[in-house]
Amino acid sequence: MLTATGLSQEQEQNWFMPDLSGEFKECAEGTFMEIVDSIPLRGTQYRIRVPENWNGTLLSDLDYYKSANSPRNLKLLKMGYALSGTKRRPGRMMAYDPAHEIHDIISVLDIFEAHFGEPAQTIQLGCSGGGTITIAMAEIHPDRIDGAIALCGATSPWMANTHLDALFVLKALLAPELPIVDIPLRGAETDKIAAAWKKAIDEAQQTPGGRARIALAITIGQWPAWGGPGKAPSEAPDLNNTKELQESMYQSLIRLLPRKGTFGTTMIELAAPGQIKGNTGVDYDAFYKNGNELYKKAVETLYEEAQLSSANDLNKVNDFPRLKADASAKQWWSKPGRTHVGEPKVPFLRMSTTGDGLVYPAMVKGYEDLVKEKGYSALLRTAYVKRWGHCTFSVGEWLAAIETMMQRLETGEWPSTTPEDMNKLAKKLDKNSKAAYFNYKTVQKYNRTWVPTINDFVAQ
Repeated sequence: MLTATGLSQEQEQNWFMPDLSGEFKECAEGTFMEIVDSIPLRGTQYRIRVPENWNGTLLSDLDYYKSANSPRNLKLLKMGYALSGTKRRPGRMMAYDPAHEIHDIISVLDIFEAHFGEPAQTIQLGCSGGGTITIAMAEIHPDRIDGAIALCGATSPWMANTHLDALFVLKALLAPELPIVDIPLRGAETDKIAAAWKKAIDEAQQTPGGRARIALAITIGQWPAWGGPGKAPSEAPDLNNTKELQESMYQSLIRLLPRKGTFGTTMIELAAPGQIKGNTGVDYDAFYKNGNELYKKAVETLYEEAQLSSANDLNKVNDFPRLKADASAKQWWSKPGRTHVGEPKVPFLRMSTTGDGLVYPAMVKGYEDLVKEKGYSALLRTAYVKRWGHCTFSVGEWLAAIETMMQRLETGEWPSTTPEDMNKLAKKLDKNSKAAYFNYKTVQKYNRTWVPTINDFVAQ
């Protein structure tokens, strides 16, 4: 007899029980048991590997299914860690929902425990979307994990509005006719918009006033002056060299303008019913004051060289027609697992590459300040790696993060997380890896922290 799910009663009771009749597998990194299967109720594929020399710790990663044979994960397997995780769901681009991804991860944890017993400790970790759910797991599922490591993890509504702010300044000052929201993921219209935006920014870069306004937009938006997809066009700029810094801002910006290759916030827009991006009531003069001090210094120099007034331009931006976020979108994103509220309840290490043009490093500062406000600072540590790109951490940097968390869980005290000590640890654990932890000069205050209220939750 079939149940409402389309499965027999026996299948429904044991839907999480894959076939474990196979032999232990061998690879260059040792011998391990592997489960590769899918969750029938949702079809999400997952993978579990438990080495013969299991040390009792499970590393749970949203993206483990496809990354199992990466050098990092094979090394972790050899070191005795069990690993588990999923494959990204089909259709994720058009129907993104981190809460569903969390549900899948918890299902895989159930499967693991059913076959291998409860781990001595479970660490949730992941990069990008994996970092996003890791932050949420630390906040709302401390009963299922003992520690969390989020790398380049976004808080989606924060990320969407940080993305909006720089483009809004550019639209107000340079290209009022060009769109900044509701841009298709791909297609001829997207290509047309991308070409128009690139033309507007290229032309602006040829004039003193245009260069000043590009710098103003990056500073207000709290985007990195050096960061984006692909290969870095140059080394990280000297932040005290105005010309070098502005050129880097321009080179980064043209890689981050709306186009089919910068779909990160389009996913967020498409996820909820209605538009999550909005800037009603925003004071862009105050947002500018919160920016990186050296970026602001460059902006003032550039405006002086252009014989223009930054105050006048800020007034123009503040007077420009605003975009109102839809209550339905804020309601959707306010649900547990879809946003973050600054309350990690397990030891939590949060890391970012500072050249990340997708998940802006400034968000780490926003979360850090929110955690302090909520009284959870003892559980949080943050670290930055000086490298261009999104989730471009080396194997050694990953291993240093995991070992740091292991020491925190085993001793109850955080070991040193200074860049010097993290780099030493990274090189010790993988001598062939680059190690580029460093002291990062971030923004004064992050502009787009959002914690849902009861009104958001009920869509008022």
